[in-house]
This record gives sequence, structure tokens and C-alpha cells, in this order.
Amino acid sequence: NVYNYVDAGHHGWIGWADNFSASAALFYEAANTAGATPDDVHGFIANTANYSALVEENFSIDQTVAGTPVRQSQWVDWNQFTDELSYSQALREELVSQGFASDIGMLIDTSRNGWGGPDRPTGPGPETSVDAYVDGGRYDRRIQSGNWCNQSGAGLGERPQTSPEPGIDAYVWMKPPGESDGSSELIPNPEGKGFDRMCDPTYEGNARNGYNMSGALENAPISGHWFSTQFQQLLDNAYPPLD
Repeated sequence: NVYNYVDAGHHGWIGWADNFSASAALFYEAANTAGATPDDVHGFIANTANYSALVEENFSIDQTVAGTPVRQSQWVDWNQFTDELSYSQALREELVSQGFASDIGMLIDTSRNGWGGPDRPTGPGPETSVDAYVDGGRYDRRIQSGNWCNQSGAGLGERPQTSPEPGIDAYVWMKPPGESDGSSELIPNPEGKGFDRMCDPTYEGNARNGYNMSGALENAPISGHWFSTQFQQLLDNAYPPLD
């Protein structure tokens, strides 16, 4: 009674024209390897343990602002998608076209992608430039969409529910809220846990995140350990807000 959902990254990792279809083809190849078949795959899960917004309502991929397409904004960076719902639904269609069963479903991890609280935009940004428009209106407040470790400002997202949208089997909390992604500095430990600079709030980034700051919270414990500061922030910034 186990249903297999394969990790499908998120739109900020494989949402571009040059890796979107290629990733789906690789998933299909893997599903036909070592005695497996695509029928063994019940579906795919997006945004696992990550922070990409479920839906960005204040701008869309087909808009042009101040003469420049939204896709050309620094935040979108020519991606084909702006959020996880559009990415997940499109990826499902692409996977079916590659050979997966037509009834496969998608899960979306919404445990930490709420981005609520007082800093949540209430409408689009100014139309003075496409970057001002997108940055002023985007719910996802990360410095860069490739940032993944203990992100500052994140909040609990949509509560787990089944069949919330066409093609989506469920919103799930795959990453337990309050569980650290990794330590903000090297901490000797008996678990063999290392240290990733993307968890260091002073780290100035690398090519994969456009040499931007990591956006990570300080004083984080090693991965998998309880991070009370993060949990309290997730509560404060929950969207929908907690009752």
C-alpha cells in the first residue's frame, strides 16, 4: 500500500526551456531502469523541503511591463514559470507526453512556502520597471529562487489537503516545519553531518544562485534537528494565517 512519488525539484531549479523537457525525459529513462517500469510511479512531488510560492498572483509569465517581458526580470530570469502550481501542472502534462500514465498525480510540499506576515505584498509593484513590478509584488521573498537553506521570512503554507487543483493529488507537509535544513556554521557532531555554506547567513553565494547572499537564518542547528527560531517564524508568517 505504498505509492511512489518521485522528487521533481521545483520551478526555480528545472523550470527553464533547456532543462524542463530534458528533466522529464530523464525521469522516464530512470523509470525504465533496473527492472522498473513507469507503472511503478504513482506520481511526482514538487518543492520538497523547499520554499517556492504556491501561486504568485501579482504578476504572470506572459506580462510585459515598461516595455520588458516579465520573463526577463531578474527574479524570473527567463524561467517558464513563476510558481509551483503552474510548474507542477505543466510538468505533469510533460511527463504524460514522455510516456508516463495519464492518471499520474502531483504532490506539492507547502510546509514552508506561505510567505505571509506583515511583509506579504498586497498587490503588484510599481510599473516603473519590470524588476520593480515583480520584486514589489512577489510573495516569495527569497533573495534568489535557488536559495534553499533555512530561509529567513518563510511561513507555513497551505494546509495539507487532497485534490486541491486539477492534476494535483495533494498539498503535503513533507518537510516537518521547524526541522533545520543545516547548521549555519560547522558544528562537530556524532551524526556525521557536514556543513554547507548555503546555510551560512554570511555566505555570498555561488554560480547556482547567481552569487547572491544565502538568505539563511543564523544560529541554526545541524540538519534534522529542532530549530525553534525557524518554527516561530513559520508560525508568524503563515499564509493562510493561523486561526
